[in-house]
Amino acid sequence: MPRPSSSRSNKAPVDPRARGVQLLARREHSSRELARKLEQRGIPKDEAEAAVAELGRDGWQSDARYAGMLVRTRIAQGFGPLRIDAELRQAGISSDGIRLAQDEAGADWRAICAEVHARRFGQRPTTGTERAKQYRYLQGRGFDSSQIGAVLTGPADSQERR
Repeated sequence: MPRPSSSRSNKAPVDPRARGVQLLARREHSSRELARKLEQRGIPKDEAEAAVAELGRDGWQSDARYAGMLVRTRIAQGFGPLRIDAELRQAGISSDGIRLAQDEAGADWRAICAEVHARRFGQRPTTGTERAKQYRYLQGRGFDSSQIGAVLTGPADSQERR
């Protein structure tokens, strides 16, 4: 008995713009990420890029909106500025776009670093080994050495006595 023809052969060709809107309905995407996803779904590269450009002109896709969403989400997840910067660069966001998104978030990175540290470790390190372990953890979360140092050492002794 012959097999029924696949349902794909009966369908009309996929409209790249419509597929892009479907992807954007789920969550924000950077233009690079959206074009890549369209290509993965069988849309030729030039058509995917044209569809993404059209979606951007029509306000459906915005790298600035994507960057802002990603910064807010990653801050809530306890990630630091270095990790967020790297993720945005990988998504194709410009340096100016990254700086603007982080400025708009208005994050107090030392406070976020302290909160992540307190949630994970509860107390400051008492040995060099503990300090190294906690430093590596916070570094892996994307905090820089000044933010980590402020959390691990805390206020100077002279300031604590005042």
